[in-house]
Amino acid sequence: MRIQLISVGRRMPGWVEQGYAEYAKRLPPECALQLQEIEPARRVKNGSVARYKAEEAERILKAVPKGAAVIALDGGGQSWSTERLAQALEGWLADGRDRALLVGGPDGLDQRCLARAEQSWSLSRLTFPHPLVRVILAEQLYRAWSLTHGHPYHRGD
Repeated sequence: MRIQLISVGRRMPGWVEQGYAEYAKRLPPECALQLQEIEPARRVKNGSVARYKAEEAERILKAVPKGAAVIALDGGGQSWSTERLAQALEGWLADGRDRALLVGGPDGLDQRCLARAEQSWSLSRLTFPHPLVRVILAEQLYRAWSLTHGHPYHRGD
């Protein structure tokens, strides 16, 4: 199983690339994390947010691998604990289908992306900058994997 992180945004600061790469490389091949960067819509003064989201949705949905289960990262989604994510990861591995995690641009995900998703996941009630979401996702996936394998990285309850 591969986990495809499909995220709007390009040319991230070095600390984002380094943080993401550090956790992504720790994941074993059976749940490899791969980043697919999506070109954001070009925003102009007095532009349409709906148009931006629709344009990004086309690119995002085109990048979803065939047969992959889609999970939208959305503020209105379910809040998962690390333990819940670890359970989900075990289920994903048992299922064997690739997973596509969708992260929208500054305006969020278009309704078409949310409708395509089998699940909607909220990282927090807080609003995070999109570059930071990549690092958080990679770290939490590694933490969930370490928890399921008894690795000492996770020291939760």
